[in-house]
Amino acid sequence: MSVETETATYPVTPRNRVRRMHERASYDREAVHAVLDAAMLCHVAYVIDGQPYATPTLFWRKGDTLYWHGSSASRMLRHLKAGTPACLTVAHLDGLVLARSGFNHSANYRSAMCFGTARLVEDPEEKNEAMRDVIDRFYPQRSALLRPITPQEAKATTIIAMPIDEAVAKVRAKGVGDDEEDFALPIWAGVIPVTTVLGAVEPCHRLVPGIDRPETLSLFPEGGRLDDSLLTGQRLYDGG
Repeated sequence: MSVETETATYPVTPRNRVRRMHERASYDREAVHAVLDAAMLCHVAYVIDGQPYATPTLFWRKGDTLYWHGSSASRMLRHLKAGTPACLTVAHLDGLVLARSGFNHSANYRSAMCFGTARLVEDPEEKNEAMRDVIDRFYPQRSALLRPITPQEAKATTIIAMPIDEAVAKVRAKGVGDDEEDFALPIWAGVIPVTTVLGAVEPCHRLVPGIDRPETLSLFPEGGRLDDSLLTGQRLYDGG
């Protein structure tokens, strides 16, 4: 069953129900999408002949469907071609949590786990649109500035789509969780925040003279947070 209509939450099933630290879990669509949309790298897990694999890859979300792409020679993509159960996960590390005991050390994080049946995108129009989307999702309006993709490049690229059947977000965003009696101990404890920060642009040394950085790339300011930029890009991609 794929989620075709906009319900408030994804269905809770034995497959996606969080059993440990269940208070950190959310099946809310917006909560899951917020974790997904703040990332561009995921891991896709699947099984081939009884052997589990987890492959890192770039991905993007369009409504309730996740897409990723790769080489037509990829073992993962060849396996998923016929349609197979898959699990896509994303995680953000937001802080290092140092407690007064080793047991209570932790991390602040945001994560999402999505389940569905992955399929090969074979319709030429859908595939061409997806090959534009993988650019415009992250770099708004950029595909219109690029040279057209060649037939050989299109042939060498495989696109996979996975409607989200079930999903869950899990978040820890709090301070130290020491035992009450440990707060009196003379030991430093606290949270060290972690973020991915954008650096200064490094233009290609072979740029044609007079070519300036497009205004649309102001979405990625030096010193800005990558997850904030990606969330803004998703809103633009959604037409918001």
